[in-house]
Amino acid sequence: MIEGLKALLPNERLDDLLTHDLRIIQSPEVFSFSMDAVLLARFASVPVRGRILDFCTGNGVIPLLLTTRTKARIDGVEIQPRLADMASRSVRINNLQEQVYIIEGDLRNYHEQRGYGVYDLVTVNPPYMPANTGDRNENEHVAIARHEIHCTLEEVVTACSRLVRTGGRVAMVHRPSRLVDIMEAMRSVRLEPKRIRMVHPHAEGEANMVLIEAIRDGKPDVRLLPPLIVYNSRKEYNDELVNIYYGPKQGKEEENTK
Repeated sequence: MIEGLKALLPNERLDDLLTHDLRIIQSPEVFSFSMDAVLLARFASVPVRGRILDFCTGNGVIPLLLTTRTKARIDGVEIQPRLADMASRSVRINNLQEQVYIIEGDLRNYHEQRGYGVYDLVTVNPPYMPANTGDRNENEHVAIARHEIHCTLEEVVTACSRLVRTGGRVAMVHRPSRLVDIMEAMRSVRLEPKRIRMVHPHAEGEANMVLIEAIRDGKPDVRLLPPLIVYNSRKEYNDELVNIYYGPKQGKEEENTK
């Protein structure tokens, strides 16, 4: 912990990711990760080895979580210098420098640096809101994370298609209201949606997130998975959410101690 604290800058904190002793640097001054990133890291079909790319990586939460599922090399691309620096330091704190690499860059031209079709999996948790919508009185870091200021949905999907190999997968988390737009954008660049799962805050509520995975040059054949319900009637995480955050073994142990 002392070594981790040495890596912190003013107004930063070191948070526990609640799995595999992973820690992550966060700050109230920038956009912190939320449940959607955790769900995407568990939803994506991850290769055992190979190469994975995470666009809009923020402070690096998805690459960090993916290391618990694979030995693949993981690249995280983030356009904001401050967030990219936080992600890089989190990688070092967790001694994952040999597996995770953070690149400060723009997803729209990243293929010029890395090439086409070089990744087995691309994950992305992009900005959800068009640039001209929502509250724009928030700070710059939060605005960029929430609004399509530096990239539109179409640009995100196009970038994913350029970087993933034929037969490789692209996994995204977004808002259900954009699902038709997402599917149209994916199909226009040869990404065929294969798995879709809606996330509901509770059993009676409308979905507020959608997880979608596509295959590059795949055949039309989409599976609509059972919905993921976050809270039970007691307003506690359902067992599946406990397993996602803590892992099956830890979730069971916690239940047995209650």
